[in-house]
This record gives sequence, C-alpha cells and structure tokens, in this order.
Amino acid sequence: MSITVKESFGAASEPASAALTRKVRALTPSLTRSMQRVAKAIAGDPTGCAALTVAGLAGLTGTSKATVVRTVRLLGYASYQDLRLALVALTAHPAAITADIVVNDPIGDVVAKLARDEQQALASTAADLDTAELGAASAAVSAARRIDVYGVGASSLVGQDLAQKLMRIGLTAHAHTDPHLAVTSAVQLRSGDVAIAITHSGATGDVIEPLRTAFNQGATTIAITGRQISPVLQYADHFLTTAPIRESKLRPAAMSSRTSQLLVVDCLFVSVAQRTNEAAAPALNASYEALAHRRIPHPR
Repeated sequence: MSITVKESFGAASEPASAALTRKVRALTPSLTRSMQRVAKAIAGDPTGCAALTVAGLAGLTGTSKATVVRTVRLLGYASYQDLRLALVALTAHPAAITADIVVNDPIGDVVAKLARDEQQALASTAADLDTAELGAASAAVSAARRIDVYGVGASSLVGQDLAQKLMRIGLTAHAHTDPHLAVTSAVQLRSGDVAIAITHSGATGDVIEPLRTAFNQGATTIAITGRQISPVLQYADHFLTTAPIRESKLRPAAMSSRTSQLLVVDCLFVSVAQRTNEAAAPALNASYEALAHRRIPHPR
C-alpha cells in the first residue's frame, strides 16, 4: 500500500529536510516561544519526531499537546498523523546522506556544505552563549582545588582537550572517559571542587551519573550541552549551551556539535586564563619549555 503525503517540502531540486528547515525559519517570527520549540524539534530531528506521539513530542519540547497540534496546523497539516506520514516519507529518501548532502554530490559541494555547517554552528553557539553563566563558570574553575571533566564518545575528546588546557596553566584537572572511574572520582569531590559534564544530547547517563554524584557531594557543577531542556541540567549549577546541531546516522558524532563544544571550551579556558594570569602565564611558559627539546628543528 502506498502512502500519499499531503505536502512536499520545497522543489524537487531542494533536499526535503532543508526545505522543512527553511519553512520553520520562515514561520518562526509568528510563533510563540513554546511553538518555536516544537517547530525546531520537528525540523531538527524529523526521524525522531516521526516516531513520537503527540504526547511524546510535547514531553520532549516541554510544551502541551495543544501546542503541538497548533504548531502542526501552522506547518500546513490537518492532523498530527498527516505530519508523521510526511516525516516518514521525508526521512526514508534513499539518496540522503545527511540533512543536505546526497550520494551524488561532487566532493567540492560536500566540502562547501560541511564548511557552511561548521560556520553556522560556531555563529549560533557564539550568539546564544550566556556570558554571565560563562563568567560564573570560569570564576568557579579559577578558584577550584580540583576539576573533574566527564564526557564519553566524541564529547570525551572535548573533555580531554579542556583538561589538558587547564593543566597547562597550573590547575589540577582530570578528564574521565570511563564511567566507573568518573563516578569513583566524583565521590571524592567536595565544596571548592568543580565537576564539568560535556554531553551534546544532555541525556547521556554515563555523564549524568558522575555529575549527579559531584553535585550531591557539594562540588560546583557545570554542564556543556546542546539542549536547553535536558536531564543533565537538574544537576548543574551553571550551564553553557552549544548550537542544537542535528546529527544523522552517517554522522552520529557530527563535526558541528563537537566544533560547538570546542568553542565553548576555548571560551571557558581563555576566561579562566585571564582570571589566573599571574600564575597561568609562567605555567604556560614552563610547559612550552619542557617540551621544546621534542620538537624537530626545521631544515635550513
């Protein structure tokens, strides 16, 4: 039995998911904040939303079922079921590699599209980053006796980057990628210590558990996440947001989400270095000199 889709998004030459995103952006100014969250969730993860009930999408976005239904109608559908059928057809398109890259794209177009995604992610992250929260987080890190950083998967790479940066300016920082060791370390934290969780989804259990432990131990907790409504935030004294990047099956650890995290980590590090400059500058020089003999001289 074939499925008839009520509406197709965009022209045949335009990727359907890109057309949906464009339509959501066009409607955004006329939507309430709660309706914007619903629309952005649909455009950001059509596959996931296609599998959700009205109640499920309302729960995901922190809205009501009535809000979801109103948003669906503004997108041009008589019912939520009509939208779900359209999303299923959209995400089942066999030529789609990512949101806007298809199998027959020339490599030059792939490079350009990925570069554009990176640029947009950085711009969005910078625009939405709460500088007051950044200042409070950097103040806590600057004064910390000890700093734990938690992350798994792609986020673990970002956590290791942050820990080694902090270590180079003389702070005691450790990145934990093993969930058991992370919790074991978190148990030892106290008031005056800092724990930092890095999770794009905000729902990674292996990251939330040690942060919750650190929170209960009295440490100051910081979350770096791409979701402003997520489980990790209930255990965060401060949170820094990255761009809400849409990830795909091909790119489950999309470069854009990791790039956004690295930008936030760099902002946090530089702010800490500014606050601790008297000690940080000599520590940076010492670490540079300690590794100087390992550098191979350039041939003359």
